[in-house]
Amino acid sequence: MASEARVSEERPVAGLAKLDLNLLVILRELIRERNVTRAAERLAVTQPAASAALARLRRYFDDELLVRYKGHYELSPLAAQLAEQVELACAAAERVFTTDAEFDPATTTREFTLMMADYTIAVIGEQISQLFERLAPGARLHMRLVRESLAIEAAETIRQIEGIVAPPMSPLMLPHVRSMELFRDRWVCVAASGNRVVSGDSPTLDELAGVTWVAPFLPEHGRPWAAPVSQQFAMLGIHPHAAIRVESYQAVPYLVAGTDRVALIQERLVCPLAERLDLKVMECPGASETIVEALWWCDEFHDDPAHVWLRQTLARAASAL
Repeated sequence: MASEARVSEERPVAGLAKLDLNLLVILRELIRERNVTRAAERLAVTQPAASAALARLRRYFDDELLVRYKGHYELSPLAAQLAEQVELACAAAERVFTTDAEFDPATTTREFTLMMADYTIAVIGEQISQLFERLAPGARLHMRLVRESLAIEAAETIRQIEGIVAPPMSPLMLPHVRSMELFRDRWVCVAASGNRVVSGDSPTLDELAGVTWVAPFLPEHGRPWAAPVSQQFAMLGIHPHAAIRVESYQAVPYLVAGTDRVALIQERLVCPLAERLDLKVMECPGASETIVEALWWCDEFHDDPAHVWLRQTLARAASAL
């Protein structure tokens, strides 16, 4: 029985050993570029070599992967499904082979992958980008946008990337996950200056109950609403009648401007845009849910010198707010 157990444990390793992991990088570039010639240029290989690699990948997956359509290539359904998995796998492999007992940001070429909302990028992205350019000019930063499905996928995703910037949520509160607060914010109401429904600087609950909304990450009817803004709506006792649903926070002010619609939005995001878009930023009636944005990371990265530097850099960026 012991020998059988050893054989079963060894099978995945043997299977991995037979794979040409260079194909993983080639697959990533083919999916990114959707063009064999451009993928070859990015990889610094010849076009025939990239074509041969695509042929091998097609045989392996028994799928076209890149499908010619009206003079260009499109991703097959399988390739579209593989896209995110390939990015995560390549990022994980790069972390393995760039990990060192010492870390020098000035000379590193490591790629760091962070997941955050477009709101967070608007608030802190400029500071992060400037610090990376100044302190680690050879490093690469892959910023992935948070999706509606984060609450479902968080436990798996956190193991595959350097960190997630998000408010506290139960899927991230795991024994192997650590966190560090970066900054705080609050929800405010925003409307066009000429809004004919909401008057004054502080709308009443009755006024808000009768407006139409621009609602970020509002799911289809009948599905639970997991976005952080849903907690503020719950505190107000409002079930928003959404004229516009949008998978973005940054888009919200632009969709409110010049209309009678209203939105709940993060104060740090909207205030820099208010004057340019002719918006009025108003206090929410009653209590306001505090927004806490934190960096979450898997425990296995905690003592990695590169990750320690990353955390220090994000904390430095947040302190500049």
